[in-house]
Amino acid sequence: MSAPTDTLHDLTTAKAHFIEEAVESGGLFVHQPYEYYSETNQETWRQLYAALEPQWRKYANERFLEGLDQLALDSGSIPRLRDVNRFLAPLSGFRARAVSGYVPAYLFFDCLRRREFPTTITIRSPEKLDYLPEPDIFHDLAGHVPMHTDRVFADVLVRLGEVAHTAVKTLRQVSDPDERVRRLESVIKAMARFFWFTVEFGLMHRKEGGVCVYGSGLLSSRREIAYSVKSPAVGRHPFQLEWVTHQHFEIDHFQPPLFVIESFDHLYEEVGRLERWVLEGRLDNVSAGEPSVNETDLRSFLEGAPG
Repeated sequence: MSAPTDTLHDLTTAKAHFIEEAVESGGLFVHQPYEYYSETNQETWRQLYAALEPQWRKYANERFLEGLDQLALDSGSIPRLRDVNRFLAPLSGFRARAVSGYVPAYLFFDCLRRREFPTTITIRSPEKLDYLPEPDIFHDLAGHVPMHTDRVFADVLVRLGEVAHTAVKTLRQVSDPDERVRRLESVIKAMARFFWFTVEFGLMHRKEGGVCVYGSGLLSSRREIAYSVKSPAVGRHPFQLEWVTHQHFEIDHFQPPLFVIESFDHLYEEVGRLERWVLEGRLDNVSAGEPSVNETDLRSFLEGAPG
């Protein structure tokens, strides 16, 4: 099936014909059809990079900045994943793998366990530079992937994948199917909150005082990165696992509570505690509220295959 000529050379999020075909094919991974990026797509990348680079230099974690340099990301054009991986894989074993869109929760965590990062290949439209509810290639490549050059942070992601694996294995032992589903929904909610307040919206103490940003949701947001560090409206709290796993969030608002870790070694230890809490049943009854657990994510855990 050939693409219409008016959409052939465009990979704008929610408009790309290539993505529609990829989703219909049913596979998890796709190739990055670089020739489909339009000049508008490339200009969007350039505008976002130009707006955020000065803010990264002021507010981002130093390992993120080192990662930018190590990956040699091009500020003038959308990177090719194969080029990014040539630099990334020798540093931490991670690879960016192109996906057509949303990846169900268990499959996403299982990718992390295998040191594969599902990477969206579409890019937001020029009218949505400041906010996009779903990931795009700028969020994934410029926000997430530079952090994957740090070996400890990369191991954090791998261990999060192990937590999902542990959750499936543990909750399969619950004989009552309704109770299994109820507990699983609670664990998924807790894991989503942990991921949100660390990998996506995490802050870290600076050695010289103050805080810096390592969360990709902040690092890829033109408006929120400085706000997260400077605004008096933001509560910046020492990381507390019980609080984080019970704290609801909404994706379309600036985050009023944020959590501050001491180091990536500290974060790795907290993931270890998260896994122990899964085993001990301490995440089986987390507080209600966002995020909701959709049927696709729930099914992905129910059908997960630890081994």
